[in-house]
Amino acid sequence: MDSQNSSELTDIGDYMKVFACTAVMMQSVLAFVLKTEPSFADQNVIGFLYNLVKFTAPAFIFGILYTTTRQTNQNTIKNYPNYLKTQWSALFIPTIWWTLVYLLIFPQLQQHTTYYNIGSFTWQFINGNAAPHLWYNTMMLQFIIIMPLFWTLAHFVKNNPHRSIVIVVLTTIFYLWWLYFYNIKVFHGSQPQKWYLLDRSFLSFIIYGIFGVIAWMNRKKFGQMVKKSLLPLIGLFLGTTYWTNYELFSFGYPLKLTNAPYYKPSITFYSLTVIGLIAFLGIKQINQRSRTLPIFHFLAVYAYRAYLSNVFWLQVLWMLGGQFLAKINPISTIISCYLLTWVLSFTSAYVLHISWVKIKSYLSFSSITE
Repeated sequence: MDSQNSSELTDIGDYMKVFACTAVMMQSVLAFVLKTEPSFADQNVIGFLYNLVKFTAPAFIFGILYTTTRQTNQNTIKNYPNYLKTQWSALFIPTIWWTLVYLLIFPQLQQHTTYYNIGSFTWQFINGNAAPHLWYNTMMLQFIIIMPLFWTLAHFVKNNPHRSIVIVVLTTIFYLWWLYFYNIKVFHGSQPQKWYLLDRSFLSFIIYGIFGVIAWMNRKKFGQMVKKSLLPLIGLFLGTTYWTNYELFSFGYPLKLTNAPYYKPSITFYSLTVIGLIAFLGIKQINQRSRTLPIFHFLAVYAYRAYLSNVFWLQVLWMLGGQFLAKINPISTIISCYLLTWVLSFTSAYVLHISWVKIKSYLSFSSITE
């Protein structure tokens, strides 16, 4: 793995992106079905599944920083303009288009408030309120913008494991303080809605970004540690799964998914545990040169675009009968809507990307021939 450094190389980050994108679509489906007021028994299933896939944003951030550090850790601020140009095409443009689609075609999906003039439209556009899942895009793109800071971190810890340990310890201390602050001021605060923009801050997920950088810069030791930790990771997975579900269901019924925010010790430890398990699988398959490597890399390339579109396709399915079916059989609706949403999201991501490439190629050829 060290001898290659091309963007075509399948790495742990690809596994993180694919697992995160696949799991996060379940979150959207569960939130839709829960609004139909299912029975307590079905709410139990929804709550358990929701906690099961609650690792998505942390794993995606870890994966992005892991892969980006592999590809660009040698960069400095001089490389920043070209880096931003590449990311503008890959991430920012799809975000802009899909945000417009949600605001113009499905304005009912807006969060917290709705637009009523140009100013409020712009606010909804940039703050991630255009659809239930777009808060994540606002947060994630900040990591792309501040990437020079992560390049600096990569240079700082390179070939120096002691510095890496110090960074991990300091990051952990800071994040524990962050969790304490969030739980006191926001989660258990008197006016949590006023603090919702914290979800959009990169600081809320900074631990996963820094750990992604550290993991690549110390990839050999990280790989050795992960390979020796399967049984402890499984034990932690079972323990943190029980912990997250105990906390969620202690609030009683009706079930509220807002009672399971990312910024809790239980969810944090659960997310880090799942990241470790995904890393174990990725390392094992990479070392074995598994035939699934090209599949994971292909899906990882389109994971972000598929994520952007998933609520659009779910809303379409919902309008075509999903809402009616959810009132009859919520569990079957969850399964069917989830599978269809996944297929439609990745298919549309691929088709739209290929179509756009062909259109640009045609326009470039036409301008040359003229």
